Amino acid sequence: MALIKELRERTGSPIGDVKKCLESCGWDLEAATAELRKRGLAAASKKASRHAAEGLVGVAQGDGAAAVVEINSETDFVARNDQFRSLVSSAAAAALGVTALRPGSSAELEEAALGAAQLADGSALGDAVANVAGSVRENVRLRRGFRLAAAPGGLIGCYLHQSVAPGLGRIAGLVALESSKPLAGDAAATAQELAHKLAMQVVGAGPKYLDRSAVPSEALQAEAAVLREQALKSGKPEKIVDKIVAGRLDKFYGEVCLLEQAFIMDSDHKVQDVLKQNSKQLGSDLSISGFVRVQVGEGLEAEAKDFAAEVAELAGQ
Repeated sequence: MALIKELRERTGSPIGDVKKCLESCGWDLEAATAELRKRGLAAASKKASRHAAEGLVGVAQGDGAAAVVEINSETDFVARNDQFRSLVSSAAAAALGVTALRPGSSAELEEAALGAAQLADGSALGDAVANVAGSVRENVRLRRGFRLAAAPGGLIGCYLHQSVAPGLGRIAGLVALESSKPLAGDAAATAQELAHKLAMQVVGAGPKYLDRSAVPSEALQAEAAVLREQALKSGKPEKIVDKIVAGRLDKFYGEVCLLEQAFIMDSDHKVQDVLKQNSKQLGSDLSISGFVRVQVGEGLEAEAKDFAAEVAELAGQ
């Protein structure tokens, strides 16, 4: 019973699998551990094609930087599993040490580098994900990771929405706030509180870009074309359509650009106005150099399963 208990704690595998594996390995604990790991990796490989849109995001902070990682599971049940939650927390901590970015991105981590990130126990994150997948018998997927670092004198604001435990939740927001002068004491505390509120802004309002200059020309042209077509179809005279489109583009910018959004704490002011007010109060120019928003399952369509097929699939496992 002691061997069964120890192997169960080591691997997180179902107790029936643990007992059978120990028996087949002549009650050799190390051999059984290796065998269960092999079985887990094989099971994970078989499940890798199954749809996984549930899960959690994990956030970690340290040394003037913050990282957020999304790991998906097939069901919310597994997302509530302690082993899964521990994996997500460990993944976020490991992501803090990754600096390789995806080409063209200022914050998203390169996939291979993230998978190779070392956990506290020395294992690679990608291997840990596969081990958990084998243990919980679901497709567990390391989807993406981001890292923001503050410039000297700057700081990072973090916010987790629908938090289920410290550092774990369903939506995460990070904001890098820069200051033209070093801040200390009450001034530093005020700036940190502002960064936290700005991270809440990112989560709640969902901006896509920092400011107008960051909006790709293709996206702007596509939006303008839609607005022009709408104006013409509504019967507006051709000569005033351009003015109508320009006015509606201002509204578009106010929705997708963080600096032009209405501040969630005071809708009478834009985010850029709040930055100016705080800059004056603190005697230092404050600016946002980057932000990240990560929501579990965003962009992944839920898979509609046939109930009978699902029962048959489970019965065949």
